[in-house]
Amino acid sequence: MLRNYQDILDIEAGPQPFAEIGSTYGLLERSARQWPEAPALSFFLRVEDQASPVRWSYARLFADITRAANLLRRLGVQRNDVVALILPNLPQAHIAMWGAQTAGIAFAVNSLLDGPQIAELLRVAKARWVITVCPGPDQEIGLRVERAIRDVQGLQGVLAIDPLQHLPGGGPEQELPTALAGVPLLDFDAELAREPQQCLQFAPPSQDDVAAYYCTGGTTGLPKIACHSQRNEVLFCGQLDAVIGEPILRQGHTVLTALPLFHINALVGTGLAVFAQGGHVLLAPPMGFRTPGLIPRFWEIVETHRVSSYSAVPTVYAGLLQVPSGAHDLSSLTAAVCGAAPMPRELLRKFEQQSGQRVLEGYGLTEGTCASSINPADGESRIGSIGLRLPWQDMRVMILDEQGAWRREAGVDEEGVICISGPNVFIGYLEPEHNESVWFTTDSGAAGAGQRWFNTGDLGRCDADGYFWLTGRKKELIIRGGHNIDPKSIEEVMVGHPQVALCAAVGRPDAHAGEVPVAYVQVRAGSTVGSAELLDYASRHITERAALPKAVVLMEALPLTGVGKIFKPALVMAEVEAVVRQEAALLDIQLEELKVEQVANQGLLASYRCAAGAEQLAQVLGRYTFASRAL
Repeated sequence: MLRNYQDILDIEAGPQPFAEIGSTYGLLERSARQWPEAPALSFFLRVEDQASPVRWSYARLFADITRAANLLRRLGVQRNDVVALILPNLPQAHIAMWGAQTAGIAFAVNSLLDGPQIAELLRVAKARWVITVCPGPDQEIGLRVERAIRDVQGLQGVLAIDPLQHLPGGGPEQELPTALAGVPLLDFDAELAREPQQCLQFAPPSQDDVAAYYCTGGTTGLPKIACHSQRNEVLFCGQLDAVIGEPILRQGHTVLTALPLFHINALVGTGLAVFAQGGHVLLAPPMGFRTPGLIPRFWEIVETHRVSSYSAVPTVYAGLLQVPSGAHDLSSLTAAVCGAAPMPRELLRKFEQQSGQRVLEGYGLTEGTCASSINPADGESRIGSIGLRLPWQDMRVMILDEQGAWRREAGVDEEGVICISGPNVFIGYLEPEHNESVWFTTDSGAAGAGQRWFNTGDLGRCDADGYFWLTGRKKELIIRGGHNIDPKSIEEVMVGHPQVALCAAVGRPDAHAGEVPVAYVQVRAGSTVGSAELLDYASRHITERAALPKAVVLMEALPLTGVGKIFKPALVMAEVEAVVRQEAALLDIQLEELKVEQVANQGLLASYRCAAGAEQLAQVLGRYTFASRAL
């Protein structure tokens, strides 16, 4: 059980778990042999059916994964061929994911993306097969996928899953068409039943083979595609188990998964890592935390299934704050984990005080196979800290030059860039240009000569006890007249207001200062607080004068990514659009069209069309830092 940094060193003195296992398939096979009849995976399609889920034992789950791998190989998928999974949260997502990694390369795609974005990702990844839901039960996903695959060259076919089969008593049988957008369409479960389950019909992958592609949370253009090796995922499961395995992941514990299964946290952190130690995954309905009725009945579900742990993002904790646990027995809960996005300190304090639960805040990214640090489960959780690094992974604060080259290691509590190096650090991005300036090698010094590091882009510091603290992100810093403002310094204060649920601070373009801070606020249900009152609150509690918001904008709900993180680019683009409209109005110019978008390697671009005055508007917009052009 992890208590302090010395425990990390003591753990590393022993053998690294799973070092002898060559693939995720081998890892799952180990669990099936050790705990064949133990519950591995449970799923309920609707919240009202949560007390009677569909269950898979380890023997059944491994048999289905073996079938999935054999099916894909029969369909022509070879070791370096890509199988794209465009799925909501379904048990078949796990079966398909680990089967696809065994036959070829699995590619988890966000099912909430629109058709053109999905199409571009499939083209870049050179996908051979797509696994998705039947056209009927989820029209939105089905239509997006159909639009996406029309122009994807080299696509061999689509395997479709019917979610309604998981209704109590089974749903009505669907007859699928034989083709979708010109490629063969097959029933995933029907094809699965035809395959042998006793063993693979081909040799399993090795540690260095590419296991999966995952989309990162990129904010400019399309997400970057990160490549994971089999070794990355297998050894990461051992790293995570070494620090939180006993109270959370291992046999006899139930982990509730409600984050989306296209995200690394849900697939590996609360999926594969649980399966690796014989734990039980309880999978929430297809829409996860966004499922209507899930949050209001969350504590009932925890009580019914004796849930030990769950992982969520700050927006979910803000929602749970408004749902009292009442008389529900929550004694099974060991700890909750906050991942995917930093949790505001005041929100964490409020949640722990009201719920009585301990929240373990950690830090991770897709490039680090889910997690790189976490607060100790049996030691001191330092509020605001992202905890201690994982064993067998080096994590340090570095001082880099403007080109990203290593200069030296930062001192205790000195701010620098957080960098990671270890077996869980990914192979690299699929597209070579994305690998520029993110890797570096140390020449000498405390980090060791010749060691290869990944630059996370996050700013932070490390205290004398080995706890890491995020201090900002280069891409999110608000730069007001050359003064760097960390959005967290505004957000932490605003969330401290009793009627504020969430806050996101972004920069508003300013012709003189470059940017000025603006706070977007989501208030708690039933609140009557206004912008003026919140602006006054900010002026009394934010001590840094430059960080005082120029405005407070109230929203019913902040824009979120598919994972539930606040999507700040949408707010930044809204600010740019507002500035363009304001400048056009001052010049008495009528805009016929205006579009703000993120352009790769260029940043924000405002494109506009007007019948007259385009040159005059271009001259005024030239005073701002964002790019603009007349259509």
